[in-house]
Amino acid sequence: MLTCICLTTVLTPMRSVAEAPDAGLIPPDEWLSRQNDFLGFATTGPVAPSSPLSLIAHAERARRDPGFDGSAVGDATAADFGAIFAKLEAFTDTGDFDVNQLITLLARYRAMLDPGLVQAVEDHILAFKYWWDEPTPAGVIDSQYYWTENHLVIFLANEYIAGQMYPDRVFTNSGMTGAEHMAHAAPRLEFWFDLRSRFGFSEWLSNVYWNEDLMGVLLLAELAEDSELRRLAEMTLDVMFVELASHLQNGSFGATHGRSYMKDKLTARDEDTFSLAKMVFDDTDRPYAHADTATLLATAARYRPPEVARRIAASDVAGTVRQHQSLPLDPLAPLSPNPLSPYGFSYTGEEALMTWWSMGAFMSWQIAPFSARFVEENDLWKSSNFAPVAILEPVVERASPSFVRRLARALAPIANAGLSSEVDTSTWRNSDVMLSAAVDWRPGQRSEQVHTWQATLDADALVFTNHPREGVPAAGDPNAREGYWTGEASIPRVAHHERSLVAVYSPQYPSIPIGSGGFGLAYENYTHAFFPTERFDEIVERDGWVVGRLGEGYVALWSWRPARWRTYDPGREHTRGLTERFDLVARGGADNVWITEVATASDFPAGADPFAAFVDSVTSVRPDVTPYMGRYPCPRVSGSASAFFCLHLPWDGFTVSYTSPTGGPVEFAWTPRSPAARPFRVDGREIDLHPGPARWDSPWAQAAWDSGIYHAASDGWSLDLDFTTGERVTSRP
Repeated sequence: MLTCICLTTVLTPMRSVAEAPDAGLIPPDEWLSRQNDFLGFATTGPVAPSSPLSLIAHAERARRDPGFDGSAVGDATAADFGAIFAKLEAFTDTGDFDVNQLITLLARYRAMLDPGLVQAVEDHILAFKYWWDEPTPAGVIDSQYYWTENHLVIFLANEYIAGQMYPDRVFTNSGMTGAEHMAHAAPRLEFWFDLRSRFGFSEWLSNVYWNEDLMGVLLLAELAEDSELRRLAEMTLDVMFVELASHLQNGSFGATHGRSYMKDKLTARDEDTFSLAKMVFDDTDRPYAHADTATLLATAARYRPPEVARRIAASDVAGTVRQHQSLPLDPLAPLSPNPLSPYGFSYTGEEALMTWWSMGAFMSWQIAPFSARFVEENDLWKSSNFAPVAILEPVVERASPSFVRRLARALAPIANAGLSSEVDTSTWRNSDVMLSAAVDWRPGQRSEQVHTWQATLDADALVFTNHPREGVPAAGDPNAREGYWTGEASIPRVAHHERSLVAVYSPQYPSIPIGSGGFGLAYENYTHAFFPTERFDEIVERDGWVVGRLGEGYVALWSWRPARWRTYDPGREHTRGLTERFDLVARGGADNVWITEVATASDFPAGADPFAAFVDSVTSVRPDVTPYMGRYPCPRVSGSASAFFCLHLPWDGFTVSYTSPTGGPVEFAWTPRSPAARPFRVDGREIDLHPGPARWDSPWAQAAWDSGIYHAASDGWSLDLDFTTGERVTSRP
């Protein structure tokens, strides 16, 4: 049934867009031009017969452009999809990504495909496992990751649209009809959308999982026949585009990220979001980098982003973007036999998986008894997701719930690496530079893929620090040791206000060289910074500061522990093409203070050299950093290669004070327990790191926490969303 409807739609792909009455969306002619610009890039080479996205791009361009030869789309056969089909049959992780693309391919371009390929794709859609409680074929270990935020919406969107395509067919794995699959997916999708509208994304501002969320939500916005479900998808996409636009800097999604990977971090051109952001916002002169899930948006026939998002991305207004997202869950909270659940969400059952597991809370003590039971009952120890922690199986399989809670609480600083709990993000930007951070978030605990802060001038000139859990990745296989650039060993306590940022590292657990597969407890005894000097116009190193200029944007970085540039051998170690100083290593301990300042030429008086003035002011006074362990300062060690030497134990970190060249005196401390404790102050004014849970608060966008009501406006264009009524209103000047 859906196949016919979809074919009717895509034969005139822009008709529904061109006739849309929503005046506040990107104007239809401009949107079509942006889509076609990307499709031109995605089809510059021959069709890749084994790639659904390549087939989709070539098929769509052939439909739009009578002069383009798309006949090769019909040459792809079932044999070309052999690797994808084998992956689906093995129930391997990310199979839901493949099914998402296969559904789009089949629903829209069936008539252009080889009949044998159509049949094979259809067979695999019907045989797919769409939810964790469906049967698993004998002899197969199911390693699909159903419960993270992005996977949830992709699995459920796949299930709903597949059911809509084949409402009367019996799906071979589940034994359910398509109509039954729709009935199963619909309320769970509504629950997922409710979480996002009220609390945002726990995988906040991710330059990886933004795209994956798009895959599921866009599938519904484009293909769902149910108007209410389609509207929820459209409104959620609007929220996503405003958030992306608010954190773009000259082509870079240069924000703090709830999840990111090494492959996305050393240049914005590697970000999964780069090509999509360029297509929509066109805010960089860098060319398209890769044809990826941007293809799905480039072929969209129903959904158009709001124009206000483009206006926000292009705005020259200097200001701070604050966001609050995810749910509160503290694994360090005191034990309780009956913990209260925030907002009344259950700690057991399917609701627990869709709420708490979706934000990586497997081992937080509040939910640990349920997690242990669920893993055991579903035999997940053998899956690739839980195999790294299978060492715990004999411990937890016979343990009482109270013991599991105590164990989880004792291991809290290290056992919750993937927990993406409630977070406040703060991002200051103008036309030349952006500084973004997750402020005062889970300091000292182990992390997983969290990118805590970043300074960004353009797609290539960006600066960040981290505490690595392993050494430098090899040239031939950089992802094998990506924990060097993703950090993951410990999260700094970060304070940020406009142009100033202080990141204090103080791991709250000892480094223990045991474990494997990402579960190891060891970490490197240093912190380091990514500062690619060759991507800047000018670099000055003075008095422990490294200061860079790109155009009229400036960034300065200082380390309490003396830092030195690491020397790389490109033949053995991964450099992402960089040839000179880019990795600044502060040895002597995993505890450290990094200070960052950004500025622009307009911050300094006219007539003088503004960059020289910035360098002079930022280096004129050495920051005052005092380390503390309990009540006693650490002793100074004469002649030490490091500034100080302290026993490596959990401690109270540092107190910090220095003078910002644009903001005045800055003060900060690790915790209120420090003897010289002080709140975060800038120019004598106390800055609240958690100013109240407004979902959005920026010069362009506002939303109250847990309201589901959003407003964005710029240059006379506006967007108003009310998830409580399903109302989506856009307007133009």
